[in-house]
Amino acid sequence: MRNAVATQSYWTDSASIPSYRPLDRDLEVDVVVIGAGITGLTAAYLLKKAGRRVAVLERRTVGGVDTMATTAHVTFVTDLDLSDLVSTFGRDHAQAAWDAGMAAIAQIDDIVTDESIDCHWSRVHGVKHLALGEDASSGLERLRKEAAIAHELGFDAEFVDKAPFVNRPGVLYAGQRRIHPAKYLAALAAIVNGGGSFVFEDTASDEVVDEPLSVTARGHKVSCDYVVLATHTPLMGKTNIASATLLQTKLYLYTSYVVGGRVKKGLLPDALFWDTADPYHYLRIDAQSDHDFAIFGGGDHKTGQADTEQCFAKVEAEAKALIPGLQLSHRWSGQVVETNDGLPFIGETSSRQFAGTGFSGNGTTFGTLTAMMATDAVLGLKNPWSDLFDVGRTKVRGGAWDYVKENVDYPYYMIRGWLAGADETPVRSLRRGEGRILEIKGERVAAFRAANGRLTMLSPVCTHMGCVVGWNAAGQSWDCPCHGSRFTPTGEVLSGPAETPLERKRPGS
Repeated sequence: MRNAVATQSYWTDSASIPSYRPLDRDLEVDVVVIGAGITGLTAAYLLKKAGRRVAVLERRTVGGVDTMATTAHVTFVTDLDLSDLVSTFGRDHAQAAWDAGMAAIAQIDDIVTDESIDCHWSRVHGVKHLALGEDASSGLERLRKEAAIAHELGFDAEFVDKAPFVNRPGVLYAGQRRIHPAKYLAALAAIVNGGGSFVFEDTASDEVVDEPLSVTARGHKVSCDYVVLATHTPLMGKTNIASATLLQTKLYLYTSYVVGGRVKKGLLPDALFWDTADPYHYLRIDAQSDHDFAIFGGGDHKTGQADTEQCFAKVEAEAKALIPGLQLSHRWSGQVVETNDGLPFIGETSSRQFAGTGFSGNGTTFGTLTAMMATDAVLGLKNPWSDLFDVGRTKVRGGAWDYVKENVDYPYYMIRGWLAGADETPVRSLRRGEGRILEIKGERVAAFRAANGRLTMLSPVCTHMGCVVGWNAAGQSWDCPCHGSRFTPTGEVLSGPAETPLERKRPGS
């Protein structure tokens, strides 16, 4: 059996990524991105869209090492419990950390839609459940608390006595995603390469030189105005040795193990599962036309401190015990970088040099977020999460911070309510006198059913500055959380600053 199981990731085997030539000449660009994984290629894509010339330097091939080893659970739910984040950083900072992941999901949504990328991108529930064999009395209160805090902070979370498939108590988090990372990165690389921007493979960066800024690789020099280090564990670049060493002391590297194989179509729900064990187990599928591919992992330990064959054997046995009829065909391992306080480090490690690391189990979301924040840094734009994730952060513990109010004009807050509050239940479930933000035929609507049963469907986007309204049950109105505009249940303006009514909608028409 051992010889029949491939030891490279399922993503590598199930997608074809075109090759790119190595760097073969001196170049001058606006930004050099080192690394062609999720962080690097997303940053390159966003920067090119913003009009910057970009050169991506990848020492191996597109996808690098770590992105191709992920299981691509695309979630804003952090490894560190939300209650722990609140205890350590305060409620506003805890909300900010989850908001940042939600904003990253929205960014991937935009890219997939705008570029028509076929990468199995799908909206699913996240399911955090009591570990199999764990005493319910010790875990129930923890799960209930997590659901309650998440709901209070505006996230769609629900405690359930029996989570799907595992039939254990758990929390359902709406609005998560799954993706095929190799197909996504293949598309991004193709878009980046060309028109004055470049993707180079087999091009290890040798040195980052300051004044004037440049990166040397394969005996050539790429001159630039800014450098983005997108290498999972960041290179030193032009950071001084003391600062680079200090950052390394805050990072803890773990190895995680993954197995995968075919299962009967529909056997497993299309959702992201993880449990309350320490280290935790995780499960998802990649849906195919005639079967599903189950991906199961766990067994984390500090890198270099365990027998890898024993770890694989344990994870394989756990997968077979959990998933009936699993036909194992793949196994691989990846590296997870934890931090000393549970949040990633994202920001400038030196003047005009940006990096991100410590993504824990949120590599796809925090990698995308790093790309977004790096783009803002290059463009000189404000970013609401810069202090929270700063590499040398000292301001985020304790003190009061009116997080939403201070950042209300950041584009994310124009859609925050839209992302957090959409309800996928059928419109027929809407009661008389009730309003709700619903998702109907892939479109978000502000739906209201009058006392006579008449249904009104509106755009939830406030006509003042584009924020998303919410239903005020007490006042029977649609209220904008950004600048205070109010609308009647049928969309007319009750009070400004908005001056025009909400747009009428007919989803699917």
